[in-house]
Amino acid sequence: MGIIRIKNIKLYSNHGCMVEEGKIGSNYVVNVKVKTDLSKSIVSDNLSDTVDYVSLYSIVKEEMNQRVKLLEVVVQKIIARILEEHKSVESVWINVAKKNPPIGGEVEEVSIERKGKRKKE
Repeated sequence: MGIIRIKNIKLYSNHGCMVEEGKIGSNYVVNVKVKTDLSKSIVSDNLSDTVDYVSLYSIVKEEMNQRVKLLEVVVQKIIARILEEHKSVESVWINVAKKNPPIGGEVEEVSIERKGKRKKE
């Protein structure tokens, strides 16, 4: 087993419950961690034998571009897609942080963090 991480993906998106958030948008930082079997790829040196982090990044970017009201929803959508598209991933951890949220006070960020696991069959 092994861990693949993508740290501090910086994106601009329009998530939020307030109308202004849909129009103006905000800066976001996303962190991804997947647990997968790396035993084949460390021998083969072949990209097809591992989880391509470019693909993980693309999933994050595509899902972050789909407006939702709650960060919980976008986090779960990212988890579901990673587990669906990468069968070797056993578990995935996602953290999505909204920078400078409009909550009426000085706050650096709010974030949602969630872990998803592949169901045993």
